[in-house]
Amino acid sequence: MIKIPENIKALIFDCDGTLADTMGLHLDAWKRAFEMNDREFPHEFIDSLKGTSGKEIVKMYNEKYNDNLSLEKILKDKETFTKEKIKNAKAIQPVVDIALKYKSILPMSVASGGSEYNVHASLTSIGIFNLFDFVLTSSDKIQAKPNPEIFLECARRMNVAPENCLVFEDGDFGLEAAERAGMKSVDVRKYL
Repeated sequence: MIKIPENIKALIFDCDGTLADTMGLHLDAWKRAFEMNDREFPHEFIDSLKGTSGKEIVKMYNEKYNDNLSLEKILKDKETFTKEKIKNAKAIQPVVDIALKYKSILPMSVASGGSEYNVHASLTSIGIFNLFDFVLTSSDKIQAKPNPEIFLECARRMNVAPENCLVFEDGDFGLEAAERAGMKSVDVRKYL
């Protein structure tokens, strides 16, 4: 069981790969979108960017591979494939159990690099959307992880100092963002 330190006054959760088992679904959608755009799928590169917005992923891809992949087209293609499957998301039970246990005890929010539609659909699919005081996504025009802005905005909205927030994450960029925000974090990959 994941332990919550005594000084923690708020919980912040990533969504994909943390609360919802959707990373395989997203990787498959990226693969299909790259193939539709006549590109080889850079699996390891995409997998290393967990927690990053799609917009940032495409920008980083274009820089790394010296390409000019259309941001709008590939994101539209990826969204189309994702929407086909996102309603079948499954819970990552050890993390969801924490959210269920602390509902009405501590303020809780979601901070995700995913789109509003995908995050809301995932949380609804696993039956926990209503557990959270705030759900922030890439649609909120907040800097992508590893920038700490999304976590700091969650803390501000919950009216809790960053040092009293605990972040649950499955991606290196998200863990870096939590550290940069001055928050404690739990790498949920250790519990899966």
